[in-house]
Amino acid sequence: MKRMSTNPTVELLIPVYKPGEELAALLRYMKKQTYPLQMIHLLVTAEEKQYEKICETYCAIEGYVQDEDRNGSAFKGSVLRFTRIDPANFDHGGTRHLGASQSTADILLFMTQDAVPENEHLVEEIVKVFAWENAMAADGDGLSGQQPVIAAAYARQLPAADCNFIEQYTRQFNYPAQSCVKTKADISKLGIKTYFCSNVCAAYRRDIYEQLGGFERRTIFNEDMIFAAGLIRAGYAITYAADARVIHSHNYSGLQQLHRNFDLAVSQAEHPEIFEAVPSEGEGIRIVKSTARYLCRSGKAYLVPKLVWQSGCKYLGYLLGKRYRKLPKNLVLWLTMNKRYWRE
Repeated sequence: MKRMSTNPTVELLIPVYKPGEELAALLRYMKKQTYPLQMIHLLVTAEEKQYEKICETYCAIEGYVQDEDRNGSAFKGSVLRFTRIDPANFDHGGTRHLGASQSTADILLFMTQDAVPENEHLVEEIVKVFAWENAMAADGDGLSGQQPVIAAAYARQLPAADCNFIEQYTRQFNYPAQSCVKTKADISKLGIKTYFCSNVCAAYRRDIYEQLGGFERRTIFNEDMIFAAGLIRAGYAITYAADARVIHSHNYSGLQQLHRNFDLAVSQAEHPEIFEAVPSEGEGIRIVKSTARYLCRSGKAYLVPKLVWQSGCKYLGYLLGKRYRKLPKNLVLWLTMNKRYWRE
């Protein structure tokens, strides 16, 4: 495996489905980045007429041009590529892999359509993560192989302005201000969090991504964590890059948490080779206890019943998802967020 280029190329890939105003804000912020993108690839799940409208809408953002319309390299960093995904064919892993398979960039940067960069340094901070090999060479240390190669990095997620108090703390708990590097040696200490990596904003070295086969082609959810587990088990490292920051949060209801955690647990049940050795329950209990203490310290003890309700919904969804094979089909279809997954 060759050392990463001093100035690696970066392509941004975004799955798009019924986009809102956040996607326009994301694209505008990408125009301001201090480190240029090779291009932005929008993987649009839509019927033909909707797809044409989306292409027209986002090409209208000042300074962008469609890939097939550019002339030479004058539009580097301002190129939009569109690929239509038939709604029947969308898959969390397969759709992203389709985009990755079309890229020639050194670094694949994935984001969701509702994540907005906090500032103009997002791409720059992500690229820094992959520069350790060059730093070692500059120091005369060479590439001895004693340190695991960093194959992936994910950004810090900050709460949006409308984020509720409990979710604000959840963001802080899962995405602290300190960066860290995770390797196989951390499994005994961090457990399942060793494999944590969020495609809300995550980057991967394309050569290693291809070497390990990329994302699962068919997965209900959790494609990022499944692939991250493969990276760790193969001896690579994952960096949490706290200085790369995006605004992203949700105010899910208890039932929405149930549906989300059902799909999360289904993905784990379908990959016992990864998740049976590092169960999620302990981490879930830890965050509930920590949040309850925070609410009491902050004078928000009246929110503890809401926390208990939401946590109960999460846990019930998780338990049912782990046992989905024993459930009747109609119940599974009610519990899931992704009904298309079950039609195959």
